[in-house]
Amino acid sequence: MVKLTIKTQAKQELIDITDRVQRAVRELGIGEGACVLFVPHTTAAITINEHADPSVKEDILTALGKLVPAGPYYHHAEGNAHAHIRASLLGHSVTVPIAEGKLLLGTWQGIFFCEFDGPRQREVWITRA
Repeated sequence: MVKLTIKTQAKQELIDITDRVQRAVRELGIGEGACVLFVPHTTAAITINEHADPSVKEDILTALGKLVPAGPYYHHAEGNAHAHIRASLLGHSVTVPIAEGKLLLGTWQGIFFCEFDGPRQREVWITRA
């Protein structure tokens, strides 16, 4: 297993980690098969989406903010219930196929770490599927 450490800079952000995951795949020696990426945090997530146009990240964050706004109407005492819900909506793991040692992503796809309660130091765990 490879653990990526991610230091987030904002309350919420999407960070493209595609290149770091590709390096981890090489480090793990995965030539063919798949890798699983897992986020061991309850207010962060991982997703695959377009990484060619940076405005897509902002659109995702804006839409999640409208779907699950922050506010005083949640029961969770820490005040970050919206972050837990947003993370649950996107999910805590993705599986990516690998061929010839390379991530098999679509032309416009990238892998994003999703922070919803930052800034913090986070991890993504990567393992062979």
